Amino acid sequence: MRRNSAKLVIDGTPQVWLGANFWSRTGGPLMWRDYSPEVVREELRVLFDHGLRQTRSFFYWPDFMPAPDRIDEEKTGHFADFLDAHREIGMTSIPTFIVGHMSGDNWDPAWRGGRDLYADVWLVSRQAWFVQRMTERFAAHPAVAGWLISNEMPIYGRLRHEPKAPAEQVNAWAQLMVQAVRAGGGHQPVSLGDGAWGIEVTGTDNGFSVRDTGELVDFVGPHVYRIDSDPVRQHLNAAFICELSAVAGKPVVLEEFGLSSDQVSAANAGHYYRQTLHNSLLAGATGWIAWNNTDYDDLVEQGPYSHHPFEMHFGITDRAGNPKPPLHELAEFARVLSEVDFAGCERPDAQAALVVTEYLERGYPFSQDDDRPLIFTSLQQAHVAAREADLPVGFTRERDGIDPDCSLYLLPCVKQIQGPTWQRLRDRVADGALLYLSYTAGEVGHHRQPWIPYFDETFGVEKQLTYGVVDEVTDEVVEMTFAEDFGDITAGEVLRFRVGGNEHSRAYLPVRPRGAKVVATDAHGRPALLRHPTGSGEAVLCTYPVEHFAARNSRVNPEDTHRLYSALAGIAGIGRTIAVDDPRVFADALVHRDGRVFAWLVSQHDHEVPVVPTAPGRSVHDLDTGEELTEVVLPAYGVRVVELKTR
Repeated sequence: MRRNSAKLVIDGTPQVWLGANFWSRTGGPLMWRDYSPEVVREELRVLFDHGLRQTRSFFYWPDFMPAPDRIDEEKTGHFADFLDAHREIGMTSIPTFIVGHMSGDNWDPAWRGGRDLYADVWLVSRQAWFVQRMTERFAAHPAVAGWLISNEMPIYGRLRHEPKAPAEQVNAWAQLMVQAVRAGGGHQPVSLGDGAWGIEVTGTDNGFSVRDTGELVDFVGPHVYRIDSDPVRQHLNAAFICELSAVAGKPVVLEEFGLSSDQVSAANAGHYYRQTLHNSLLAGATGWIAWNNTDYDDLVEQGPYSHHPFEMHFGITDRAGNPKPPLHELAEFARVLSEVDFAGCERPDAQAALVVTEYLERGYPFSQDDDRPLIFTSLQQAHVAAREADLPVGFTRERDGIDPDCSLYLLPCVKQIQGPTWQRLRDRVADGALLYLSYTAGEVGHHRQPWIPYFDETFGVEKQLTYGVVDEVTDEVVEMTFAEDFGDITAGEVLRFRVGGNEHSRAYLPVRPRGAKVVATDAHGRPALLRHPTGSGEAVLCTYPVEHFAARNSRVNPEDTHRLYSALAGIAGIGRTIAVDDPRVFADALVHRDGRVFAWLVSQHDHEVPVVPTAPGRSVHDLDTGEELTEVVLPAYGVRVVELKTR
């Protein structure tokens, strides 16, 4: 199956954006009131010298539109100089129009009067007027790279305690704003700046649909500040969100990510940036805009920094413009992008698919929203396990129709799936594919246990469930002892899974084999893993929700699910371009249009570690010297990019 690698294309040339969200240290959001051309040029020069070529800039709405029919000419003149500074230095910018939210605060133009930003026709017309007029002024400027309609509109248009905006109003608003850009002569790529927080990506319905608005925009821009209790999941958070954001079929630009140095050590800030950049690249991101360019120590008396003081220190430079560790990581990342000619690289096709059930993104009568967190977190943990197994996976969405060309379909803790989809998966098994499902009862008290038809026939078992009652897992660690070889797992091996979840989800599936072969048993002698040949393929059932267990535990990775996934890949006949025998080091590859193959090694070790990569039919070479490598030494949380050459 094809995995998203789409690039922004301008005048026939693929584009790669690497930059920072920009407020000058002279004023933060109020920089246009006390604009300093000299300071702005100093700040841009530091970014440029470290390989950054873009900024994301902001029309602070109360300043730029002081009346419903007037644009502030002084502020607009400052912005023109700001763009001129970019052109002088060799950079471009992506202006953002409706900026009423930023860094933990919302600001309205004085004339808004509480009107609804989506539904009030007059206010929508005023926004469209502003977007069109600003576009007319700057569309011809060579420093404009693209446009963003808003900044995190879901939390400006409606506060968290207010009802979500109706999707039809949001979609209409988005359509009118994009049309205003085009009416103003804006020919550059445009997106919404909404953060890609729609239901298809997060499982939370906020009125924004990445699928629906994806038809209007040229790229999707996730804003990722998720936190996690597991360091490996934390390092893969942005990558996972980028994978889900590909639902729109558009280029994915990681439009905001970052951290405050008030919340993390300098060394760990560098590690986080390095991991986020490289892991999201391997997950399909084709642009990166860090939050943000500088610190604001001199603005401690000014909101939002007065009441959110940690917001002063998200900068990749300090208050004087000196680089912080994140900027050094961005500079090294820029070097790698240039050396591999990333604009010409794509992810290779995948033979393994993680199935995204439609219940993540769409409600049905009497289905429940509170089922979605388990779907999201189980998928996330499965993504981690696949990376630990060096197994390239694609995401196939049930709503779009299951991709028919995969050899392995992974359904981690899938409780709900549509009948026709399940039948298509059974047909794929009959045609030679391998289907894996791990059981879950769900983690809510209603509709416990699966909704899957023909379950027994598919897996060659007889369920021993009691209606409405879960079979509780009383062990703190589930042990699976293998009775026979299973892929690269040998008979006698024991896999261990730390148990997690609540009173509903700490449950296993009691079964009796009816045609299936028991591959592994638990500590009580019960079937834990079974395989059932059907036609040319087979179905594999795990009677424990191992991905969910891990998702509900802290500091759990790497855990043994990656062993299952590696074994499944071997049984399905899936080769890996590159792999290492260490789940704490991810290995993955990109292919250049000229045939060159580049591989990434990404360490999750907190200390230096040597690894021996294997690349069937290829040798591993240093990217700079061309020297052949049999071993690669990675520093703590380090990344190494190598070239693979055909032997």
